[in-house]
Amino acid sequence: MAMESLGTNSVWQDFPAPAKLNLFLHIVGRRPDGYHLLQSVFQLIDLSDTISLRVNASGEVIHHNPLPSVPADTDLTVRAARLLQHATGCKLGVDIRVDKRLPMGGGVGGGSSDAATVMLALNRLWQLNLPRSKLMELGLSLGADVPFFIFGESAFVEGIGEIMTPVATPDTHFVILHPAVHVSTPQIFRDPSLTRNTPPITVPLLSSAVTQNDLEAVACKSHPKIAESITWLSQYANARMTGSGSCVFASFTSPNEANSVIYDLPKNMTGFVARSLSKHPLHEFAE
Repeated sequence: MAMESLGTNSVWQDFPAPAKLNLFLHIVGRRPDGYHLLQSVFQLIDLSDTISLRVNASGEVIHHNPLPSVPADTDLTVRAARLLQHATGCKLGVDIRVDKRLPMGGGVGGGSSDAATVMLALNRLWQLNLPRSKLMELGLSLGADVPFFIFGESAFVEGIGEIMTPVATPDTHFVILHPAVHVSTPQIFRDPSLTRNTPPITVPLLSSAVTQNDLEAVACKSHPKIAESITWLSQYANARMTGSGSCVFASFTSPNEANSVIYDLPKNMTGFVARSLSKHPLHEFAE
C-alpha cells in the first residue's frame, strides 16, 4: 500500500480491491421475495482496482473521480463510507479516488470489492475496530457480493450470497477473457429460461460434484460474444463464465501455460492472466 503526503496532516493511502471468480454458480431455488438462492465457490484473484483514501476532519465523504455514468452519491464506495459513518457515529470524513482496472459488468465483483475495501480500510483508518461479522452484516445492504470480500478468503457461498464456509482452493493461474459486452444481472435473473432448481450440494462433495454456471446459457443467448470467447478458450482447458458475465475463464497450473494462451489470443479478443489469492490483502483489517 503506497502512501503519498499531501500537506502536513493528511496523506493519501492506496488499498487493493481484488476481483473474484465464481468457479461455479448454481441456482438452487427462489425465496418468496424473489431473491434467488445460490451455491457457488468464490475465488479471489490478484487482479485489482486501487482505492485511494485520505481521511479528513470535515466529516464529508468526497469522491474525486467518479465514473461519468455513476453519480458520486450513488457510487458504492461513497455509500460504503457513509454507511460506516451512520452505523458508528464517526465524525471523520474521507476523500476517495478509484483507479478502475476491473471490467464493469464482467461478473468479477468490481463494485462490490471496491465497497468492501473502503469498509475494511476505514475500519482501521477511522479506528472503528468493528468485527468482521458486523462489517459483513452492514455490507450486505450494499450488495450480495460485498460480504464475501469482507470475509476475505475463498469460500463456498450459499443463500443469497451471505452464508460462507471457507474452502481450500489450489494455487492456480487463470486466463480471463473479457468480451466487449455489458451484461445486466437483473435481466439475466428475470429470464424465464433460467434454471432455478439445480440440486444442492454440500462442502464434502465439492471435489466430486459436477458443476456449471446456471447463468451461462442465458447470457450466451443474449450475448453471442460470450459464447465465442468460451468456445475459443475451451481449446486449451475447460472454460466457463463467471457470475452473470461477461468474463469467462479457464485455469492452468503454471504461469507459462496461461501466458502461452494469451499469446495466441486473437486480436479481436481481450484477455489477461491472474493468480488465485488465498486471502484478501486487507484480511487483517478486521477480526
